[in-house]
Amino acid sequence: MLRQLARLTRPVPVAGAGALAVGVYADPSGELVAARESGFEGVACVDDAARLLDVLCDLWARTRDPDVERWARSVLEFVLWMQDGDGRWVNFVYDWSGTRNESGLTSSTGENFWHARALSGVSRAWRAFGDERALSAARRGLEHAIARPVPADVRALHVITGLRLIEDPGFAEIDVVGAVRRWAGEIAACRIDGVLMNNPDEQGEPHLWAHVQEGALADVGRIVGDDGLVDVARTSARALWEPIVRSGFDRPSVTPYDVASAVFSLDRLASAEPGTEWAELARTARAWFDLVDRSGRAVYDRAAGRVADGVDEGRVSQNSGAEANIVAAETLPDDAVASVDDAVTLLPTGSER
Repeated sequence: MLRQLARLTRPVPVAGAGALAVGVYADPSGELVAARESGFEGVACVDDAARLLDVLCDLWARTRDPDVERWARSVLEFVLWMQDGDGRWVNFVYDWSGTRNESGLTSSTGENFWHARALSGVSRAWRAFGDERALSAARRGLEHAIARPVPADVRALHVITGLRLIEDPGFAEIDVVGAVRRWAGEIAACRIDGVLMNNPDEQGEPHLWAHVQEGALADVGRIVGDDGLVDVARTSARALWEPIVRSGFDRPSVTPYDVASAVFSLDRLASAEPGTEWAELARTARAWFDLVDRSGRAVYDRAAGRVADGVDEGRVSQNSGAEANIVAAETLPDDAVASVDDAVTLLPTGSER
């Protein structure tokens, strides 16, 4: 999957010397495809770049590979450049010359997924590399996360970032512990019949992509010693994730992000409650990436180094975009580490490698 992410990577020179972003989508031939779900959105976005930055920082922490560090720092340049002066992030660029989409429904600034993911990416880069610009960006972005209401699925991303920063002296003047406790309370309150929902207006089964509330609450409960939060996470995971995972994700449509969200929460419940069935369920969920359809197409094509965008009615997609490969790298970190050497050779020439 790291090889496919390198293939999707392109320079954005206006964002800074060596700045890189990752293309949103690619067709079966490997050609980049712009996002058009809400009109023409653009060719690359902060949402994906920040998540790639998180992945690369984690890879660098495991490998200390200088090529991975250079790749991460190049993506950081793009994420920093996309932050407005008020601390919020624009999401998309229309083209590789860096024309910013400042008014689109999925691109304009606000309290949304791309703000939360950018905040996570820059805070991770600060912790990894000590880049003062990343620290400044994280502080300014965190102010919005603390001051403004957001849906529970976005709030869970704030919690994940907050837990990372609790003991960071760079944030000593901000009450991160208090914010994390409040955010956990908000998430726990947004549930129906024990199942954590993504927002107060959601009815029926919550959407699975980006649904990581169980994992976020399990981590908060474990770290701050609040068994009640772990209980909320456990109850929701038993009702939502356990039957889905045990069925092998037997659903009309499944994306890698659905599966990665399940793995995230199950891994963290396993940490909060060692010796329980959560670790086994997480292994079962990870096995979905090795699913092969009737035509012989695999979700994770290990030979090609690419992950399909999903499975619809039992058919594996021929497309392989950024999100699918990023969440696969998060979920299968050993595979990502093993592909580092091949991936960095595929980065665009002329970038700072």
